[in-house]
Amino acid sequence: MLKLSCLLSRSCATALALAVALGGQAALAQGTLRIGMTAADVPLTTGQTDQGGEGMRFMGYTVYDGLINWDLSSADKPSGLVPGLATSWKVDEGDTTRWLVTLRRDVKFHDGSDFKADAVVWNFDKILNDKSPQFDSKQAAQGRSRIPAVKSYKALDDYTVEFITKTPDAFLPYQIGWIMMSSPAQWEKVGRDWNKFAFTPSGTGPWKLTAFVPQTRAELTPNKDYWDKARVPKLDKLILLPIPEASSRTAALRSGQVDWIEAPSPDAVPSIEKAGFKIVTNAYPHNWTWHLSMVDGSPWKDVRVRQAANLAIDRAGLKVLLNGLMIPAKGFVVPGSQWFGEPKFEVKFDPAAAKKLLAEAGYGPSNPAKVKILISASGSGQMQPLPMNEYIQQNLAEVGIKVDFDVVEWNAMINMWRAGAKSDQVKGASGINFTYFIQDPFTAFIRHLDSRLVAPNGTNWGYYVDPAMDALLEKARTTFDAKAQDEVLRQIHQKIVDEALFLFVTHDVNPRAMSAKVTGFVQAQNWFQDFSPITMK
Repeated sequence: MLKLSCLLSRSCATALALAVALGGQAALAQGTLRIGMTAADVPLTTGQTDQGGEGMRFMGYTVYDGLINWDLSSADKPSGLVPGLATSWKVDEGDTTRWLVTLRRDVKFHDGSDFKADAVVWNFDKILNDKSPQFDSKQAAQGRSRIPAVKSYKALDDYTVEFITKTPDAFLPYQIGWIMMSSPAQWEKVGRDWNKFAFTPSGTGPWKLTAFVPQTRAELTPNKDYWDKARVPKLDKLILLPIPEASSRTAALRSGQVDWIEAPSPDAVPSIEKAGFKIVTNAYPHNWTWHLSMVDGSPWKDVRVRQAANLAIDRAGLKVLLNGLMIPAKGFVVPGSQWFGEPKFEVKFDPAAAKKLLAEAGYGPSNPAKVKILISASGSGQMQPLPMNEYIQQNLAEVGIKVDFDVVEWNAMINMWRAGAKSDQVKGASGINFTYFIQDPFTAFIRHLDSRLVAPNGTNWGYYVDPAMDALLEKARTTFDAKAQDEVLRQIHQKIVDEALFLFVTHDVNPRAMSAKVTGFVQAQNWFQDFSPITMK
């Protein structure tokens, strides 16, 4: 069973910080929305955020823009890429390593300076060029692994940027969409100091950061001069509060201290709804997995152990535990995905088959396979990690897999994830409970499975190496026709499931609980969300 005593002091600290953050706010303007995040701290404010996908949701695509953005306007269909600070992008048909990106004109940063091609080059240098004055190791740690395809980049004129990839890569648009554009002029103004920039940041996004207290709160106000007039925020203010414990978030919502919380406690959902709050959910491209280590000495190197673990999980029972707020996993992507394919191995609950596979691998109740898994107490997209992992721990024990947990703070776990399974940081762990953004092919598959993208080059955490998989990934990367590319991606996913490369547990439905006063929110089928249309009654 989990040992949770280490979390108690953190809960107390959270409650105290919340009281400080909300002090004196009894009478708020109707146009103020207060959100309780799952993060333990305000996400990094300089452009490339930390705190995982939640950081990008609240401090990335709010204060900043990418060259390419996501269409977050619909709840009824998966999100696609749309023009952001770039109006168009295309690959050179004569040289598929060369891309031309055309920039939007008449865009200004929050400080009033112009956004042009030299600012794009400057922002890629802040992440990729450690010899540049503006290089920032914190932002590089967040952004470098997102854009492994990029070899070089340069401004051809004020509104055209050329990107050269290391090899042909059809997924470059998805990659460069992760890089947020910070203001070079503002960085100069604050003395070329990213620490000072953090308190007075300048992007081009629909929101401006106007107040920031680390670990306590951030206040955002509308950028009335935003280039996309349809997305100028309607609220007067957006307040972000880190509340990592689900029970504390739920209590803050009930008491009226916040208007919206991410990931409410599943067992509290019926009473929350009865009290008049709204529960908003939607299927979206996000899974909840254990990423397994393939290094020497790991029990997970044996495919029979990996398949057995997947057969040991009672996902229907877990769904009851989560009050229905999940979609049981059949693989890495949802069964209805265009990339699912037709795997031969069926992910289901079959403990007898699990025990048989473990016995063939030399394990059983008297000689259990022993694994240590890194988990967090909260964090971006982690759903309810403590009760969920405890449930899985019990399931696996019943078939002959003994699990010990190392519970670490979410941002620390992100660093362990980037460091890889061979790093001393992970203290011999053979798995990490990490939820994955799976709405584009590069992020869903390539960065976790390419043998070249082990630490520090990418997030192949478990050091998975298979020439056959590498060949499929390369084929997907070099297939620029969408239909043909989808067929290759189906083959990749079939291989992922058949080899049980992850512990496939569930897909999230992205639950949020909010006051009935919150109107205008459209929950996109996306990790990110648009806060611009929201108003308060």
